[in-house]
Amino acid sequence: MKTKQKSKLSYKWMDKVPEKGSFRSIFKWGKGDEFKHPSQGFLQVIKQELNLTDSNFKTAEKLGNEKVANDKPVNISSKIAEQLKKIVGQDNFFCDTYHRLKYSKGKSMEDILYLRENIVDKISDLVLHPKDKADVLKIVALCHQKKIPIHVYGGGSSVTLGLDSPKGGVTLVMSTHMNQMIDFCEENQTITVQAGMLGPDYEELLNLAPEILDAGHRYTGGHFPQSFEHSTVGGWIVTLGSGQASSYFGDAYDLVISQEYVTPTGHFTTLDYPGTATGPKVNDILKGSEGCFGVLVGVTMKIFKYLPENTKEFTFMFSDFESTVKAAKAISQSEFGMPSILRISDPEETDVALKMFGLSDSFFARFMGFKKLKPGQRCLMMGQADGEKKFAKNVHHQIKKICKQHNGIYLSGYPMKKWRKGRFSDPYMRDALNDYGVLIDTLETAVTWENLSELYENVRAYIKKQPNTICMTHASHFYAQGTNLYFIFITPADTIETFKKFQRGIIASIEKNKGSLSHHHGIGRMMAPFLETHLGKEQMDVLRTLKIHFDPHNIMNPGGLGL
Repeated sequence: MKTKQKSKLSYKWMDKVPEKGSFRSIFKWGKGDEFKHPSQGFLQVIKQELNLTDSNFKTAEKLGNEKVANDKPVNISSKIAEQLKKIVGQDNFFCDTYHRLKYSKGKSMEDILYLRENIVDKISDLVLHPKDKADVLKIVALCHQKKIPIHVYGGGSSVTLGLDSPKGGVTLVMSTHMNQMIDFCEENQTITVQAGMLGPDYEELLNLAPEILDAGHRYTGGHFPQSFEHSTVGGWIVTLGSGQASSYFGDAYDLVISQEYVTPTGHFTTLDYPGTATGPKVNDILKGSEGCFGVLVGVTMKIFKYLPENTKEFTFMFSDFESTVKAAKAISQSEFGMPSILRISDPEETDVALKMFGLSDSFFARFMGFKKLKPGQRCLMMGQADGEKKFAKNVHHQIKKICKQHNGIYLSGYPMKKWRKGRFSDPYMRDALNDYGVLIDTLETAVTWENLSELYENVRAYIKKQPNTICMTHASHFYAQGTNLYFIFITPADTIETFKKFQRGIIASIEKNKGSLSHHHGIGRMMAPFLETHLGKEQMDVLRTLKIHFDPHNIMNPGGLGL
């Protein structure tokens, strides 16, 4: 059993691998034997801001240790079920309630709250693990003929209710078998893989390309979402994901060269040219389709040379958020190239981060005080430059110049290195805090530079109206035209309905203040009710027309994208 961080407090966190067949084994983040607990500093912030005491952390409740009862009927005839079992084989066919629930739920706070209450709802009737494309073709053809809904499961990290199956049907789990490389073309600097390949396997294959693929160089995919360890390449594409290094490498949308799809009306692979002028691109239309048009089975992706020896980290502290935003905007528009990672935190997130890392009472804090960088006002910028050696060095140099012009204080690259070590493990803390009734959730949006300040102020004000609530905000994906804002809110538990009302109110506030409904988490069923208002009827009608073409019986993720 591996514990990533031990608590110094007298009470105990859950350091036990969830029981097989339990609700907790479904909602626990990541690996069953890995845990991360809040640091003393982080916990002190939570207790202070949420008006909690040590007594609130003495008794954990609603742990989800109960077993999932096998009592939900299957609403697909035994004859059709046998046909589907014959396609994938006995070992890849499941109809028990536990497996149907497991593969119909993601990792949204709403998913977790329902599972902690032992609520089984909106699940598929059967779970299938296709062995290959031939299986998918047969399954889609049969389900199209019998009008049976199909849902697709990659790594299960959806935070937008994207895996719910309100009409039942079947769920296809892609990561079990369809996780292999199809082709590697070093000359084109591309790789083609099955959609179910997980992030770590994809990156390791590229990093070790000389040893595994007899390549002349090491490569990277350049895509590192926080869910990297537990998400699939196909999942990145169908939800339009964005990785932590997107400012240099691009979002998932930018990385896709071509896709292979199985739809109810046909099977095809989009063309892999680097650029064409052959009308609207079907390849682009399918990105972000969230399984509503068909099943993504294979993808060809751009790859980049892996040059970690050239990485140049940096950290700056600014006196206020306005100066930090101006510096980030200048970096994004100065045309000397972009750092791979660039992150700016608002004052509340900056103060929480310093306390989390035990730096709020250190020499480091006294130094900032000497520089008149005050708590509640100062803001952190972190990042790193990558690429060819001279390129990375110049980007780093230019960033230092810009930050100096905006009165940023250089703090070396150490804080950035420290953040990078824990960047994929932080979600484990959510389980520990949820056990004691502390909820953590996130919503993110894209925004233009001209609207950033208004959106930030108004959405943050809406969140802070909720009593005893922390609201940390950062931007971590940058463009010449704007950025994203990522709102992390921490609040005491209430009823599920009260939480949903609060969260949906944040989404409405984002949309009202000219932010996109999502920057990198997709739409799912959480954002779907807002989509027509956001896009307008004309654009939604285009999506509905495409839906009818690819999926005339509406079996592919029915209700997804509001279709």
